[in-house]
Amino acid sequence: MKRQDMKRQDMKQDLTLQVNGIGYDISVEPRKTLADALRDECGLTGTHLGCEHGVCGACTILADGAPIRACLMFAVQAEDMALRTVEGLAQGGQWSPLQKAFVEHHGLQCGYCTPGFLMLATGALEDNPDISDADLRDVLSSNLCRCTGYENIVKAVRAAAADMGASS
Repeated sequence: MKRQDMKRQDMKQDLTLQVNGIGYDISVEPRKTLADALRDECGLTGTHLGCEHGVCGACTILADGAPIRACLMFAVQAEDMALRTVEGLAQGGQWSPLQKAFVEHHGLQCGYCTPGFLMLATGALEDNPDISDADLRDVLSSNLCRCTGYENIVKAVRAAAADMGASS
């Protein structure tokens, strides 16, 4: 092993990430982003990397119930948080109401931004199930979509909110 490789190996930090209710014991360099750790160390590739500057929203996940940009957080900072990724939305092999609504209301095209939108909308609806149209549009405007525009995404979130309210 080269001296430089030995230094890098010594710099790794062991930690456990709690993602979708499962503990992942990983070893990462302190500079590794949470998005990269989720993808590379945990095998959860639903968290997409777009701009890697926190602008596009493709990497949005929920940390302790709040939407965050996983590209802007180091994995080591997330050790004591309850993390949720798009993989955690489906339960028992059944899509969540939001996932169903995105398909039924054509809220996606290429799908690259979709995981970020799903997690952002999940956080918004869990925080306020009766969110106003203006507030919903404001929340969703923080994620970028180059394919669909936002009308069908808003329709999908509204439909899911109605479905979730009906099932409560």
